[in-house]
Amino acid sequence: MKREEILEYAKKVYGTVPEYLWNEHPTYAVLRMKNTDKWYAVIMKVPRDKLGMDGDGEVEIMNVKCEPDTARSLCQAQGFFPGYHMNKEHWISILLDGTVGEIKILDFLDRSYELLDRKNRK
Repeated sequence: MKREEILEYAKKVYGTVPEYLWNEHPTYAVLRMKNTDKWYAVIMKVPRDKLGMDGDGEVEIMNVKCEPDTARSLCQAQGFFPGYHMNKEHWISILLDGTVGEIKILDFLDRSYELLDRKNRK
């Protein structure tokens, strides 16, 4: 699934437009819940070796928030990693290279949003 498709989905379903917060990383797209400072996803390109992958170059990933038990178990599955540059107990990184299917990617995006939404309502 491509970044543009994810961003379009986030806009359509949650009314979210990406924010580009860092001059040194102008393509890093942050998805934030409306009217809060809470992030529910970050899309970025990172060096393969930062994820423990073989080879040179970069891969595109999406970081999403998830339950700690889910994060631990998912990191055993292909295409999932501990959250890059995030709290690894509560965030996972998902490869956006076709390894993980569109339905799963959008499901985890939805779960991330719902986790934060639940906390906001309390």
